[in-house]
Amino acid sequence: MQKFENRRYNSFNFGFIHLIVLPVVAVLIFAGYFIWKGWNQNTQIPLPEVKNPFVSQPTPTPFPFQEITIPSLRGREYKSTLSDLEKLSEPQSYTSYLTSFTSDGFKVYGLLTIPKSTSGEAKFPAIVFVHGYIPPREYQTKLNYASYVDYLARNGFVVFKIDLRGHGNSEGEAGGAYYSDDYVVDTLSAYSALKSLEFVNPNAIGLWGHSMAGNVVFRSFVVGKNIPATVIWAGAGYTYTDLQDYMIQDTSYKPPPPDSERARERQKLREAYGNFSPDNWFWKQVPATNYLDGVTGAIQVNHAVNDNVVSIDYSRNLDSLLKQTNITHELNEYQSGGHNLSGSVFNEAMQNTVDFFKKNLSSN
Repeated sequence: MQKFENRRYNSFNFGFIHLIVLPVVAVLIFAGYFIWKGWNQNTQIPLPEVKNPFVSQPTPTPFPFQEITIPSLRGREYKSTLSDLEKLSEPQSYTSYLTSFTSDGFKVYGLLTIPKSTSGEAKFPAIVFVHGYIPPREYQTKLNYASYVDYLARNGFVVFKIDLRGHGNSEGEAGGAYYSDDYVVDTLSAYSALKSLEFVNPNAIGLWGHSMAGNVVFRSFVVGKNIPATVIWAGAGYTYTDLQDYMIQDTSYKPPPPDSERARERQKLREAYGNFSPDNWFWKQVPATNYLDGVTGAIQVNHAVNDNVVSIDYSRNLDSLLKQTNITHELNEYQSGGHNLSGSVFNEAMQNTVDFFKKNLSSN
């Protein structure tokens, strides 16, 4: 009897578990699964979104050679002042001084000309004057571009012809224009130094550049965005594709020694990103022509058709691109004059330059 009762009790327990407990447990497990799944979907860490690299998208930082890109150049500050002025000469209409400023920690020299005021004018329009390629050891502060500076100074402009780093007595290495940020930094640091002078109108400072410096001042113009006026003579290297299309026939250019810092940096650049390609995410950030939106200044380009060093196609191509923007611009072509716009067209080109600066700097 006792055994039978135990069997009955065990059967009752087993039946109770089957009929009541197990279904409840199953329901709880089933409900718990969906609760867990919903919580997990709401709290899981999302995977990073994969994007095609393009200049308008954020780029991981830092990355090699970031400093030569337009976004990087726009993101840094340019602050400098002039050192004491050393008087060099005093022609009838202006006085020339030797001075210097700092750029990236280097002492960079330059020739500063200040007009003699005849009307009691307190502040002058000014120009940062950037020289073209000259073998650094052959560059001379007082001699090179003397006639250009003289013409501008006699027409009432403060002219600051800077000796790019590595040229003349300027410290640093001459790093080259197209694949370096050095000369752009020098130009914009000089621009900052001019703004601090009490006799210069800080809102009426323009840029002038020849040949290699066409690239330098154009990039500076785009980086600054609101530089009121820029003039280029026989410039090159705007889209960077144009460097491949039109080449440069400069017989005075000598590649840097293989063991120089400049040569090593160029090799590292090639190893990192290859030669220039308009489709490469890095190279898209280097040409200033990819960043023309928001640029408010005016630009004039002067070029001789018979230039046998830098093809006029560079300037014509830039002009066609600028026509697609709201940037005020003009292209003046000359049938003669060569790379330096010398000879019979020199005065014409200089007067066009003066007129352009007076028009676009006077209202600022």
